[in-house]
Amino acid sequence: MRPTILVFGGHDPSGGAGIQADIETIGSLGGHAATVITALTAQDSHSVKAVEPVSLDLFIQQARLLLDDMSMQAIKIGMVGSIEICEAIHTLLTEHSDVPVILDPVLADGGGGYLSTDGVAEAISTLLIPLATVATPNRKELMQLAPDGDTLQASGAELISMGCEYLLITGTDNPTADEEPDKVHHLLMNRDGIKELFQYPRLPNNYHGSGCTLASSIATGIAAGENVDEAVVRGLEFTWNSLNNSFHPGSGQHFPDRFRSK
Repeated sequence: MRPTILVFGGHDPSGGAGIQADIETIGSLGGHAATVITALTAQDSHSVKAVEPVSLDLFIQQARLLLDDMSMQAIKIGMVGSIEICEAIHTLLTEHSDVPVILDPVLADGGGGYLSTDGVAEAISTLLIPLATVATPNRKELMQLAPDGDTLQASGAELISMGCEYLLITGTDNPTADEEPDKVHHLLMNRDGIKELFQYPRLPNNYHGSGCTLASSIATGIAAGENVDEAVVRGLEFTWNSLNNSFHPGSGQHFPDRFRSK
């Protein structure tokens, strides 16, 4: 049976990230994406220029219609757009607590443009992190979500203590002094601490939509019946391959090719 994943996320008109990235990833992996847009954006292959959250009433109406009509095997969350929509997602998740939740806590785009207003990071930490089966922050997002931690591991442990079951901290930004510069390091944690460290060859370009691709591929694996470890491994492989086969439609970042991910 084709698994259905409910996706909450923003619309990226360039097609590199956001809802379109989710649909492409989920479809490429054999799932069906049912989508509810949280925000409209003005952006290109360089960065985000403007963000406008959608109507809260329309967002809630659309989400409830889909949840009443379809059986969801997973819920994937990307950009939430506003505190009010974050609060609405929290309510929906508590009403459907049996559905696995994969959270990509998007706070900025790959070009440095901000995708959230003041207070959204705190709202995500308080309302969504405790309900997440897997959260996939990059290092900058992690430090915004758990600013009291003095190391990545300490900040990760803080989010785990809030209730997040698994935390995959992605490391596609610049390597730290103790990391091999030609490798990308991803850290998987759970309640027992560090579970696994993944290393992949560092690719030469800047990429738009890698986080969306990773979280949606993990969501599709879990929706299809894989356990978290299996879904994370397959998701990392799919994402790296899609980046390795990237294309360059504009004058900014490269886009993952989610249809050539082998």
